[in-house]
Amino acid sequence: MKVIVVEDEQSIIDAIKVAFEFRWPEVSLLAAKTGREGIDFVRREHPDIVILDINLPDTSGFDVLKKIRAFSSVPVIILTVRSEDADVLKGLETGADDYITKPFNYLTLLARVKAVLRRTENIPLKSSQETTVSPRLKIDFIDQRVVADNQPVKLTPVEYHLLVLLVKNKDTVVPYQRIMEEIWGTNYRGNTENIRIYVRRLRKKLGDNPPNMILNQHGAGYMFQG
Repeated sequence: MKVIVVEDEQSIIDAIKVAFEFRWPEVSLLAAKTGREGIDFVRREHPDIVILDINLPDTSGFDVLKKIRAFSSVPVIILTVRSEDADVLKGLETGADDYITKPFNYLTLLARVKAVLRRTENIPLKSSQETTVSPRLKIDFIDQRVVADNQPVKLTPVEYHLLVLLVKNKDTVVPYQRIMEEIWGTNYRGNTENIRIYVRRLRKKLGDNPPNMILNQHGAGYMFQG
């Protein structure tokens, strides 16, 4: 497995390397100290996951994430000293799969990395490759490809996993708490606003505006309507 860390502080890079070497020695870790270098690494190395600092010397991590999302759906965890809700929400809206605020426990970081990667592995497979979920939506559960209104849709792992969870429970409201536990794990400390951000992104990519596929049951959860 390959991990790219985009971080300008050498002490943090070294600590992350030590944590992986001690707990996850089979991981290959590459470090970039600038946003430009990080984007080049992601494009060239095709990593399994990216750990991205928001405060970089040459550009904002948000801009780096936008550029990565233009060509890749690789899972991204953002690191930031900014704990304000607005910055966290901006990171999620830009396409991050998770976030950790500094200072952080490095074992916690490894646990979050594993949790993000698990979302890409625990996708239910079907006997046939392509399934017509609704008149507007088709999903290839084996290759994890989505087609909406006859157009391919590029989803991040979180967006795809969220869509599959809702589709599996078609015409049934999936409670907020269940969504948080199944997508982010039982120890996730986020709130329903984070779910709303991902649903908003998912609707936009599916062309579900005004919503008629993914519906909100206020105060309860979300439902996929076929």
